Amino acid sequence: MRLLLMSDTHLPRRAKALPGELLERLSHADVVVHAGDWVDLATLDLLQERARRLIGVYGNNDGPELRARLPEVARAELAGVRLGVVHETGPARGRERRCAERFPELDVLVFGHSHIPWDSTAEGRLRLLNPGSPTDRRRQPYCTFMTAAIEAGRLTAVELHRLPPRR
Repeated sequence: MRLLLMSDTHLPRRAKALPGELLERLSHADVVVHAGDWVDLATLDLLQERARRLIGVYGNNDGPELRARLPEVARAELAGVRLGVVHETGPARGRERRCAERFPELDVLVFGHSHIPWDSTAEGRLRLLNPGSPTDRRRQPYCTFMTAAIEAGRLTAVELHRLPPRR
């Protein structure tokens, strides 16, 4: 099972559209995960139309229309992996402990908010992934997203993808 992970798209404020490379990967993903701060309904509609399966949550910049269609926290079992999605996890310091306590039932937690890519493991069991942002690099050198796979009930092949600068 192939996963495409993104967050903090902030359309149309930070970019006019999702990057072409990200859109091209939609057809290859079995599951698309978006960890909030969509900002516009059009992006949600686009991903719901194109993705085989979409798991998403709302973020702090998402208004009432998005909050009416998306949960604050999403959970799903994907080929034996217990996945959760949330927008905010708080400061980097203490993140692993806080998330392990808040989500003891999960194997993987995808989050956003900071626009800073993150990949760590809490207490030797909970994998924490932040794909960064494909449209707003903030203080990072690149805009980013992640791909991953699930094989034999385990998350594998986690890869951070850097996007070329927009012109």
